[in-house]
Amino acid sequence: MFRHHALGGVSVVAIPATLLASAGIASAQSGEKVLPPVTVESHPPAPRPAHNPVRPTPVARQHTVPTAAAQNRPVVVVTTEGADSNGSLGTPPAVSRFQLPQKSFSVTSKQIDETINLKDPEDAVKYLPSLFVRKRNDGDNQAVLATRSWGVNSSARTLVYYDDLLISALIGNNNTNASPRWNLISPEAIGRIDFLNGPFAAAYPGNSIGGVLLISSKMPDKPFAVAKETVSVMPWDQYGTKDVYPTSQTSAAAGNREGKLSWLVSANYLDTFQQPLTYTTNGTLPAGTTGAFSALNKQGVPADVVGTGILAHSQQTSANLRLAYDVTPLVRATYSLGIWNNHQVSDPQTYLRSAATGAATFAGISGFATAKYIWDQTQLSNAVSLKSDTKGVYDFDISALSYNYLQDTQLNPFTVAAAGTGFSSNGKITRMDGTNWQNVDAKGIWRPFGFDGPQEISFGIHGDRYDLENPVYASSVWNATSSTGTGALYSSGSGETRTGALWLQDAWKLTPDLKLTLGGRLESWQALDGFNLNTTATSAGVITSTAAINQPGLSSTNFSPKASVSFDPNKDWNITANFGEAYRYPTVTELYQNLTVGGVATFANPFLKPEQDFTGELNIERKWVDGRVRLTLFSERTNDAIISQTNLVTNPATGAQTPTTVVSNVDAIRMQGVELSAEKDNVFVTGLQLFGSVTHVDSKILADASWAGTNPLTGLPTTVVGKHVPYVPDWRAKVGVTYRPNESWAYTVAARYSGKQYSTLDNTDVISHVYGAFDNFFVVDMKIHYNATKNFAFDFGIDNIFNEQYFLFHPFPGRTFVLAGKYTF
Repeated sequence: MFRHHALGGVSVVAIPATLLASAGIASAQSGEKVLPPVTVESHPPAPRPAHNPVRPTPVARQHTVPTAAAQNRPVVVVTTEGADSNGSLGTPPAVSRFQLPQKSFSVTSKQIDETINLKDPEDAVKYLPSLFVRKRNDGDNQAVLATRSWGVNSSARTLVYYDDLLISALIGNNNTNASPRWNLISPEAIGRIDFLNGPFAAAYPGNSIGGVLLISSKMPDKPFAVAKETVSVMPWDQYGTKDVYPTSQTSAAAGNREGKLSWLVSANYLDTFQQPLTYTTNGTLPAGTTGAFSALNKQGVPADVVGTGILAHSQQTSANLRLAYDVTPLVRATYSLGIWNNHQVSDPQTYLRSAATGAATFAGISGFATAKYIWDQTQLSNAVSLKSDTKGVYDFDISALSYNYLQDTQLNPFTVAAAGTGFSSNGKITRMDGTNWQNVDAKGIWRPFGFDGPQEISFGIHGDRYDLENPVYASSVWNATSSTGTGALYSSGSGETRTGALWLQDAWKLTPDLKLTLGGRLESWQALDGFNLNTTATSAGVITSTAAINQPGLSSTNFSPKASVSFDPNKDWNITANFGEAYRYPTVTELYQNLTVGGVATFANPFLKPEQDFTGELNIERKWVDGRVRLTLFSERTNDAIISQTNLVTNPATGAQTPTTVVSNVDAIRMQGVELSAEKDNVFVTGLQLFGSVTHVDSKILADASWAGTNPLTGLPTTVVGKHVPYVPDWRAKVGVTYRPNESWAYTVAARYSGKQYSTLDNTDVISHVYGAFDNFFVVDMKIHYNATKNFAFDFGIDNIFNEQYFLFHPFPGRTFVLAGKYTF
């Protein structure tokens, strides 16, 4: 079952080395049946000798050559925090290095330690303005990052990097197998996180429409080690499930710098029992049974809850190794290795009882079988980079990444037994091992007038390749079978996408207070070798027909201009206007992946067109030494927006319901809004920090000529023009306060709010607080952080203090108690 496909058997060092060589290639029911309605810090860089490049005069412009003293400076690529008392207010290193025009929000490891109940790496962005991570449980490996104008179905509209490693899974644009690979990061290795808004930098592809999240590790310059144990407990009472779900997490990191070599190793182990992630519903009450919860779905169609769907226990292990070697005092080579393993078992629970005997029964509802599974995953990432840090006329970055699914196998029974709570002996084997992707980037920086001069030109070349392998085999014994079962295929989806790009950016300081940045990105994309095999089968799993389709190839070449103007009226104020056009190309799973995972059926669309996005914003910012406030007005129009939507499809013969996702292009959508954010230390009293943000988005579908939907209740045609864009809430808000009376204690209380959002194009999902709905919610968290000694620290926190019960399709976590202890060596 542990089968290595494609690149899986190649040396973990040979893969990125080969890539590097080719860098030039282009209202819900609870236990009482009714739920209440809800209307871096980093180590300082080594000292550098003084470096004072000669400034040119307007008449005679000369190239500045680094001085001899400058040439002997050691390379420093660790994160920095700026000179302010609040490290998150400093300019992110990537922004400084490439003169990126985006505005940013940041959080340091010290702030994370003191204010956030950190159980997974993605928890660290919890209070950053406008961001939301769809984390359904501790250890969720399907946590998508949503931004101010794009929702939880947009994993391919944001980019997430861990140092030089792209952990965004651009294999798809969904919240299942295309979620960022957060699991590759040990929480204790995080040094700093920076979020950059919008597609305004030519250095990033069109997947930056929603923004770019940069996670930096704690690369050491002296010996250090840290270990942390975190335990969380969540009581649960919803529909017919009442239980307590615990999570145990152990994380550690260690590193050192020895001469030219620095190293960082981190590891994380998570053992988590999860609340129900899905529920099994039926269009009618099964005859001869009791115990179902009468309910409607989000569109008002009967959807009685007859039991849980996915009810899982997950054990995850991840490890990372990062080696950095100073090839010369000015050039550093880095190698990163990450591996993640997940073993997950799901055992659904039925609420149904036989009216005659009182015994538990599945009542022949096949949906229970899709939630019964054994899932094993092992994924491996490799990245290499070579970068200079001369602070002179020229600098460069070269990087290559390879990511491989060494194992990804899910075993399901095909259906349930005719009576009782048993399952059929035959089943399905859903595989994605062999799926892989590679990215290569080469970037250069030219400073015609030296470091800190009035002009900086950056440029680069990019190439990527994403390969999908997704066969689903029939098996005679579902939980004890070979990797290909009987050899018969229920379905198969495979294909490949490739992108090559050239980009250029010119950043000019026209005056000391006025900066103009112009850029452009030329991209060529193609989809090829698309193949789908689909079958029909009897209720017992016997295949009755097969259809194999070789999908047509697709290609597109596009140019995306970028522009930014930044003006500083004085040292305290900044006004920045940004514009960017971007193309987001269809992912390989949007084109070719047809399958059912966890009870959700997905149908791809091999004829998708790239989406074209135009985004503009105006930022007005006021800074203090220990705070800032920023007002942003933004507007975005997307043509041919690729949008998926999930609805319950009812089998008219049996009443069984299957959540079904379809993908399509929407002709034009528009989103415009305002974002206000602020943070300030020492408010009224020393040590009191306030932070918060509020975002309003007015979203609208402008045109969709191909729409032909009907209202599921009336059967009458519906329209989508003028309706809200799916998954985009109208309001988001966050507010928090942290009090640090001294160096030992920190007390934080914070609240998060999300307003109304729809998940259907025609906005017919008007029933809230039911499974499958997308609810508004208001959640309050708290944390107490205590530095007991120089080495020991303890945390106690509660997430969702008031036990808000809400759905974002899935039921989201209730009140959770968190206790953690950390020892730093």
